[in-house]
Amino acid sequence: MKAVVEAAASARDRLLAAAAELLDAAQGAPVSTRAICDRAGVRAPTLYHHFGNKQGLMDAVVEYGLGQYVPAADSGDVVADLRRGWDQHVRYGLDHPAFYALLYGRIAPGRPCQVTAVAQRQLLVLLERLDGQGLLLTAPADAAQQIVAANVGITLQLIAQPEGTADLELSRALRETVLAGVIAAPALGRTGAARGAGVVAEAAGALATALAEAGDNAGLSTGERALLAEWLGRLVVC
Repeated sequence: MKAVVEAAASARDRLLAAAAELLDAAQGAPVSTRAICDRAGVRAPTLYHHFGNKQGLMDAVVEYGLGQYVPAADSGDVVADLRRGWDQHVRYGLDHPAFYALLYGRIAPGRPCQVTAVAQRQLLVLLERLDGQGLLLTAPADAAQQIVAANVGITLQLIAQPEGTADLELSRALRETVLAGVIAAPALGRTGAARGAGVVAEAAGALATALAEAGDNAGLSTGERALLAEWLGRLVVC
């Protein structure tokens, strides 16, 4: 991750940048308040002044990371935006695995992550547009849940692969399969129609195998793994 601490002007920005760099370098290991302050060139009271405590800083870092891949505007082509959003989501996870784990590792039963919910709300807006055009095959909220579950699942799975071996074609195949399950065919265009059943089944089978091998290490809850496995099983036999 490129050093950005020197370029940050304010103490708050230096703390955010320092925490971001240390989290990225730590790859999931704990990062101390002292290490963050030392890197930012400030004392602990400065951190407390801006963020209240270390957790407040961590929350701000998550938002800092999320803001780097949530687009500010759309192109007017809803399906193209959905595809681009999926691909950006995966790319962000691969480029910033520590951030991504932090973003999607904060979910607890009955308590949705308020930070990742920002992206999900934007996704819902796009799907509601399609629904208004009569092009959605299910309720927008249901479609959003399916897309998010698959998008997060494939990203975590690709992150778990040895560095440099992530197969983005697998992600694209799953993307088209999921979109085809919630969006009417005419809206998908040639990209969706061109996916052969054999390619889809092969990609689904590969992901199902990888998901089973990863088990609890896949980064998904038991329910999420079961749901994704069920979808993939249906695709394999299609």
